Amino acid sequence: MMSGFVILVEFLLVSADSLKPFRALIDDNARQSRSLEPGCQRFDVLVPEGAIDRIVLYEIYDDHQAFLDHLASEHYKAFERESAALVESKSVSELALVYDGAPE
Repeated sequence: MMSGFVILVEFLLVSADSLKPFRALIDDNARQSRSLEPGCQRFDVLVPEGAIDRIVLYEIYDDHQAFLDHLASEHYKAFERESAALVESKSVSELALVYDGAPE
């Protein structure tokens, strides 16, 4: 059974035209997080069905410190700077992964 510290993020973009450039930035951030951060177990980029101005992230880290390491990374800081003009609002939820449904 997997355990971890989960982050659920929802971005509301300033317009539908922001989706393509935002996707390029967030996809790159996800790739770098998975390849450069040993504490990042998962980093999924999701688009809600029919949405043209929303992106949801599902991230799993080993623990809270691994998430703090993510926030301190250069690729995350670059993503925040470069995407700021594309984002109208952002909500972040911190959760504990207590059961992943995998067969034992």
